[in-house]
Amino acid sequence: MKLFHPLFRRFGAALCLTTLLAALPAAPALAGPVLDRVKASGTVRVCIWPDYYGVTFRNPRTQQLSGIDIDLSAQFAQDLQVRLETVDSSFATLIDDVKGGRCDVAMFAIGMLPQRMEHLRISRPYMRSDIYGVTTKANRVVRQWVDIDKPGVVVGVQSGTFMEPVMRAALKQARMVVIAPPATRERELEAGRIDVFMTDYPYSRRLLDNADWAELITPPAPFHVLPYGYAVKPGDDEWFAAIDSFVQRIQRDGRLEAAAKRNGLAPIVVR
Repeated sequence: MKLFHPLFRRFGAALCLTTLLAALPAAPALAGPVLDRVKASGTVRVCIWPDYYGVTFRNPRTQQLSGIDIDLSAQFAQDLQVRLETVDSSFATLIDDVKGGRCDVAMFAIGMLPQRMEHLRISRPYMRSDIYGVTTKANRVVRQWVDIDKPGVVVGVQSGTFMEPVMRAALKQARMVVIAPPATRERELEAGRIDVFMTDYPYSRRLLDNADWAELITPPAPFHVLPYGYAVKPGDDEWFAAIDSFVQRIQRDGRLEAAAKRNGLAPIVVR
């Protein structure tokens, strides 16, 4: 399996340029309808994916939300002096939810994929993660990274996540299965219908923290490191500036680092 598949090399310059531009001071903003509406209503609507452990996770037993972006979205609302309203979303519906106005901003570690950035405007990065494999300790087919892309191996990916296009391009011999709700990667793995599933650092913590049968497969070298930011609908410079400057503030004042440590994500923070 190649470390950086040719399909994604052509996007490298664009991603680097986007990251560089995001790091520059924001230009004077124009009046924007979203910030005006947020202030007028006293509420900011934030899209979350409630199955994203460590990021925006709803405990199925208590229904309580937790994660780095639950903490930081509350901080964002506090900075704006408005009430926070969370809106359930997913990576599969992210673009439609944001562009369709179901929420004002998506705050659940949005990977800067080229196909997303064609439709959404994403803030400067605040975290970045590589791709990891998760298998079972009893699995004898996949024991290390080199075992993944072999004939007969079945690789699971969550529908709508950045692992889907990356692994589709990277896998040459293994068969990829896209898993969509109500099915889950964990159940497909435990049932033996897949040999391994691909995920990012935050989601891998869910398995390692809660499943004694899970085994993490780490790439021996960087495979496809992707920066994460917050996503908004294009066309409103003032609202984007409000999101982007929030990320800059929490990087500088320690709130990002503190939230990352509380949720076990300090290793992937962009400082």
